[in-house]
Amino acid sequence: MFPFTIEFVLVLIAAFLISLIATPFVRFLAFRVGAVDNPNARRINKVPMPSSGGLAIFLSFLIASLLLMPLVIKTEIWGVSYFDYILPVVAGASLIIVTGLFDDIYELNPKTKMTGIVLAAIMIWAFTDFRFNSFKIPFGGPLLEFGPVLTFILTVLWIVSITNAINLIDGLDGLVSGVAIISLLTMSVVSYFFLPETDFFLTLTILVLIMAIAGFFPYNYHPAIIYLGDTGALFIGFMIGVLSLQGLKNSTAVAVVTPVIILGVPIMDTAVAIIRRKLSGRPISEADKMHLHHRLLAMGFTHRGAVLVVYGIALLFSLISLLLNVSSRWGGVLLLIGAAFALEIFIEGLEIWGPGRTPLFNILAFIGNSDYRQASIKGWQEKWQKVKKRRK
Repeated sequence: MFPFTIEFVLVLIAAFLISLIATPFVRFLAFRVGAVDNPNARRINKVPMPSSGGLAIFLSFLIASLLLMPLVIKTEIWGVSYFDYILPVVAGASLIIVTGLFDDIYELNPKTKMTGIVLAAIMIWAFTDFRFNSFKIPFGGPLLEFGPVLTFILTVLWIVSITNAINLIDGLDGLVSGVAIISLLTMSVVSYFFLPETDFFLTLTILVLIMAIAGFFPYNYHPAIIYLGDTGALFIGFMIGVLSLQGLKNSTAVAVVTPVIILGVPIMDTAVAIIRRKLSGRPISEADKMHLHHRLLAMGFTHRGAVLVVYGIALLFSLISLLLNVSSRWGGVLLLIGAAFALEIFIEGLEIWGPGRTPLFNILAFIGNSDYRQASIKGWQEKWQKVKKRRK
């Protein structure tokens, strides 16, 4: 295990300060180039807001990882220097930044934006070791080794999915940046202490990204004076997707499950949105106002209150992921079952599936309410009789 030296700490502080100083300049630039979110029915803001704030985060990450960190890391891991390790990641992230910036200014169509994300994911697969080339079936299952074609498909699919999931939850001031800091902090702890093969470069990269986001956060927290925009949301999502791959391809079940649990908020919100739109007969890509943060606002939470609730959920997911790393196999199974049960109650309570879609509540009512049970049985019998008559 590599020790943290004062030089590493100084680079992290520099990343924070660069982002903190660069954000006001990026805000000024956003107004000049037209990267502005104007109010509409879908957006929360009531006045035009500068977007593309993620550019400040990227500039901080770029300088800290490509210029400063290689100056203080003199060792190599598996024969690779830190500069060679991070360069292709930054190259892929640069394509994401260009895609996001053009979308913030010109509002690209979904196919063009997706093309940029997919190309960046392919760059990661082609030029780095961040690949989804194996998977341990959790809780006693075998280790699956994937061939080149399946590795390519799974790697690109994972990065694209996480990138879009993070982008989808970017609906309130400070939401994505705060959830990202919580998730990345947990990932850094797991990567340093719990991965079977310690990758110190991975831990340092995660910490640099955290500090770059932290420098931007004061400007983005409610009431925000600048938004991440697609520039920032896509960049953060892309980096989380790439960096989390190291856990997915490890040979222990806990290491595989951990990144999925850590990213519980964006993964849950995206999965529920897809299912909800399918059940409603609407296209998956069609936007709606039924995401987690929308439902919290509809329940009467203030803007800041809704954000804090989501932070709390992200913290719970992070705590679960850390507990999994110190639990027994059966302890981990019970922990996941309990978490899934509590999550479903929360989702149904907020009606995130949609109005009237409460399967767990219906099951519990069937078990615990005799009147409801008798009415349900009677309804099923009537439906069955109608079906029998149609068949005749």
